[in-house]
Amino acid sequence: MRNPLADKVVEMKPSGIRKFFDIVSEMEDVISLGVGEPDFDTPWHIRDEGIYSLEKGRTFYSSNAGLKELRMEICNYMDRKLSVRYDYKEEVLITVGGSEAIDLAMRAMLNPGEEVLIPQPCFVSYEPCTILAGGVPVVIELKEENEFRLTAKELLDAVTERTKILVLPFPNNPTGAIMERKDLEEIARIVEEKDIFVISDEIYSELFYHDEKYVSIVNMPGMKERTVLINGFSKSYAMTGWRLGYACGPKEIMKQMTKVHQFAIMCAPTTSQYAAIEALKNGDEDVEEMRKEYNRRRRYLLYAFREMGLPCFEPYGAFYVFPCIKQFGLTSDEFATRLLEEEKLAVVPGTAFGDCGEGYLRISYAYSLDNLKAAIGKLENFIRRLRAD
Repeated sequence: MRNPLADKVVEMKPSGIRKFFDIVSEMEDVISLGVGEPDFDTPWHIRDEGIYSLEKGRTFYSSNAGLKELRMEICNYMDRKLSVRYDYKEEVLITVGGSEAIDLAMRAMLNPGEEVLIPQPCFVSYEPCTILAGGVPVVIELKEENEFRLTAKELLDAVTERTKILVLPFPNNPTGAIMERKDLEEIARIVEEKDIFVISDEIYSELFYHDEKYVSIVNMPGMKERTVLINGFSKSYAMTGWRLGYACGPKEIMKQMTKVHQFAIMCAPTTSQYAAIEALKNGDEDVEEMRKEYNRRRRYLLYAFREMGLPCFEPYGAFYVFPCIKQFGLTSDEFATRLLEEEKLAVVPGTAFGDCGEGYLRISYAYSLDNLKAAIGKLENFIRRLRAD
């Protein structure tokens, strides 16, 4: 019988996060600090708007690009937060989560063999989406001594004549790293000089704890015309299950992304879109309340790591910390597996986010402070035994 499968799909590795948590799902009484999902409920006024849309029978398809009202609110949000203006008619597309937007951008922009620069450690979808779109992923290994930021030299060293796209995954999952204005100015200069495009994944942009005001690559001169900015509602508004994201970018790119979206998806869920309108109109206080609580947890974990002698650079974004465990002579997978088996504490090996994550763990603080304190106790016990051996 003829092989029914595509080689590039068969050769693709499954997500290291999912693989690890298949094991967790079979165990009882596990404390998990592994899932990148807010522990807050979607704010009630947002849920209520979704419920109201159902009660009113607003259950039909929206336009392919999404509800006009939602696209207009996204434009208002971008103007309010970044002082960047987009045309809701031609420069905004509503997607099924930020993940679909990444996939659409790759498929709309890449020709076979063109290269995509992917700074790692990073979210697991960029590399497979590149491959599925016929592109060639080129990994840039970020370094702890640079606080896992992308440097101008690292970017220059990776650019070739085949380079088409740079992925900017900041604030970063899994490291929590950010890029400041001075970093982005240097990156923007090279992007323009080398005539490449940017996919800027800013899904964690609201979860930013640095003293400097948040800025995007689109704030840099000439970059709005070269950038597909991706964001969504999952992290900032605790709306993961609503599956709603969006992309903003040049109209010629958005037109082709919408075309792919039209044939593959049709439109994003209508109920979720009505809820998202409410989130953008009246959700700023909810976002700030959650951000403050995440920051409290972040500071607690960094303090706890210092107390136990576990090195960890200070992350200023998202809701992850990325401590270094190289001192123990175990691989990230060995450390995480033993921690799970011996202490029933689940974290994610850094290698789930790229080979350069070896020697690190991703720990999420999208969990209550009580959960975090219980988890730290287990981690301390485990480290104490390792040091005694």
